[in-house]
Amino acid sequence: MQDGFTCTARIKEGILVSNIKVSALAHVAPEVKRGSKKLKWSRITRNWQLYLLILPVIAYYVLFHYVPMYGIQIAFKDFIATKGITGSPWVGTEHFERFFHSYFFWRLIKNTLGLGLYSLALGFPIPIILALLMNEAKSAKFKKFVQTVTYAPHFLSTVVVVGMMMIFLSPRYGIANHFITMFGGSPINFMAEPAWFKSLYVLSDVWQTMGWSSIIYLAALAGVDHQLHEAARVDGAGRIRRIWHINLPGIRPTIIILLILNIGSIMGIGFEKVLLMQNNLNMDTSDIIATYVYRAGIQGAEYSFSAAIGLFNSVINFILLITVNWVSKRMSETSLW
Repeated sequence: MQDGFTCTARIKEGILVSNIKVSALAHVAPEVKRGSKKLKWSRITRNWQLYLLILPVIAYYVLFHYVPMYGIQIAFKDFIATKGITGSPWVGTEHFERFFHSYFFWRLIKNTLGLGLYSLALGFPIPIILALLMNEAKSAKFKKFVQTVTYAPHFLSTVVVVGMMMIFLSPRYGIANHFITMFGGSPINFMAEPAWFKSLYVLSDVWQTMGWSSIIYLAALAGVDHQLHEAARVDGAGRIRRIWHINLPGIRPTIIILLILNIGSIMGIGFEKVLLMQNNLNMDTSDIIATYVYRAGIQGAEYSFSAAIGLFNSVINFILLITVNWVSKRMSETSLW
């Protein structure tokens, strides 16, 4: 009986102690929150120079990327310039339905997606291969020469690149057709042939961007531990083995992040180069969403219709980015967020 009373007293004592602890924690929690806020502000004030440096970047994105989102609503309106955005009447999804049922819809999707996939398949791995090869180069002079040659095209404007292509590929005066006729072939009007458009676009883009795109991979390779290579050499591993088992795993997170970003913009092909290479003869393969938006919005003054097409394209890119990021996080534990 006495043991029962003792047990009951101990239980009551434990409950009392736990209640005291809970009440003490309840009083301490607000103080901890206030302390954490003070700590955050102290860090900000202590590093105010860094926050001041990043302020122009934040201002740029707010002014030129977030504030213009206010105009997205014209995709759901019949925009009339004299009435403004707020005064124009709502039409719902009329412009989207018009685009989905238009004659050009499937051609635009096929060309845009095909050009994006072609660019990704050829343009994404080449900078990685170039970076791996330059990283293995022993001669510093040769390495600098290759870097200079491959970086230089990045600084050429799109107009200059397309102009060079027109000169080199001219059916009458182009050097490419001189070689073709030299070996008994017939001149080819490359810029007017629909079958050649995608290859010319992608190959010229790879030539222009591969050197510049390899910089980030070279920086990632510089962070690979050299002791791993020394240990691999001791074990008898050759260059190919060390590249495959040390360098590539070392830069894998960088490759995955850039692959996610590239897939997320696979439908966001810029219209400048396509528009410069485009003509009535190659329209079947060169007409993409960006050029169609340019014709409808700028040339045709159909602002609401072109805004609806642009919004549709952006939503597709956003869905691709979210999906690929989720898959990457599940499979490799490397993701944007």
